[in-house]
Amino acid sequence: MTTDKTLRANLALASRFENIEVAERALLDLCRRAGWPTDEDYWLVTALREAVANAVRHGNRQDPKRLVRLEYVLQNSTVTITVEDEGQGFDPAEIPDPTSPENLLRPSGRGIFYMRQFMNRVEFSTTPGGGTAVLMERKLDTADADHD
Repeated sequence: MTTDKTLRANLALASRFENIEVAERALLDLCRRAGWPTDEDYWLVTALREAVANAVRHGNRQDPKRLVRLEYVLQNSTVTITVEDEGQGFDPAEIPDPTSPENLLRPSGRGIFYMRQFMNRVEFSTTPGGGTAVLMERKLDTADADHD
């Protein structure tokens, strides 16, 4: 995939877990239009699902009147995903390390860990309304892409 074409999509979804599927489908459709190889899908979708689930559960407290906003940008060999909630925000440094022995059996707390493992860049910020925005970026291995 060697193109200077930029593809974008923006979504505003009610804070419902069912809408994770909508966010996933939109991302995969954009990836197909951009010519991204399907072997990247797992990493992108897993990180996206975790970010949207966190926005619904922790950010918006499952309030369907609050929105989760998403932006996808595919440019050259990079996909950038931004997920924003309308919650109270949080400090990612306060999230316990899920790989610590005392946290291994905890049923939650792995979402941010997975995002960081599967994406090349993950950054958290506060939205103007006080919610949380997570920006995730993954670069396509251009050596593999040139063979497609």
